[in-house]
Amino acid sequence: MNASIDQDLARIALQEEQLQFDTFTADIAWQLGTLLKQAVEALGKAVVIDIQLAGHPLFFYAMPGTTPDNTDWVRRKRNAVLHFHRSSYALGLELKQKQTTLQDKTGLDLRDYATHGGSFPIRLRGTFVGTITISGLPQRDDHSVIVAVLTNWLNQPLSELALADPG
Repeated sequence: MNASIDQDLARIALQEEQLQFDTFTADIAWQLGTLLKQAVEALGKAVVIDIQLAGHPLFFYAMPGTTPDNTDWVRRKRNAVLHFHRSSYALGLELKQKQTTLQDKTGLDLRDYATHGGSFPIRLRGTFVGTITISGLPQRDDHSVIVAVLTNWLNQPLSELALADPG
């Protein structure tokens, strides 16, 4: 059975609520970026990883096997999260649910904004401060890898926060 959009949106809202930080530093970004790299390597895949705080790049790594296109996807997904302060995957699912596009709904240019999974907001107890973004896997997997690393880092139960198996 496929997970419904409603179920995914409810779970992503819970992820965004639970996966918040008390503090976020360049050292934390470096450690999280390294953990994301290791998680993707364990899958035998390659992604571009970008972590930014208040528009300041703290971690960037393009794994062998990625292309400049992945870096552009990171930029576009990050822009969407910076604009809406929400997960890029949630934004895309909401648009799909409403059968519209970002450009039709907001007028934002798709050359600069992407609502595909893989960018997650960094929040300090409710205050949006930055983004964690990856690109290179299918969008649901991009999103899920970030969530898995964050749940482990923040000592949250992945079983309660992971998206349901899509089928």
